[in-house]
Amino acid sequence: METSPTTNNPFRPGNALSDGVVDQAAVNMHGTINKLSASANEAVSTAKPVIDRFAQAAHHSVDKVADVAAPTAAWLSAQGESLALTQRNAVANARTYVSTNPLQSLGIAVAVAFLIGRLAR
Repeated sequence: METSPTTNNPFRPGNALSDGVVDQAAVNMHGTINKLSASANEAVSTAKPVIDRFAQAAHHSVDKVADVAAPTAAWLSAQGESLALTQRNAVANARTYVSTNPLQSLGIAVAVAFLIGRLAR
């Protein structure tokens, strides 16, 4: 048994009642979408200046940090070279002393080892 497509359905396509309901639903949806769109545009226009000010403040802070960091980096670089030179000089002086005074160097090494051992207990 088949159902006839011509049943008395008030919402079938081409029916004046269904066309009116669909049209009204479309109008209501368009109105809602327009309200949502207006609200979103208002939110964006309100938030944009705040975001712009925040971005500007962040850029300003980064610029300040960069201005402070550049001289500090140069100073550290210069001090690093100075410390490396001091280390090379200390090693050269120690090498010369050990070569010139081997027994005293051994005695100093034993005394330092003894002190470190006592402190470590």
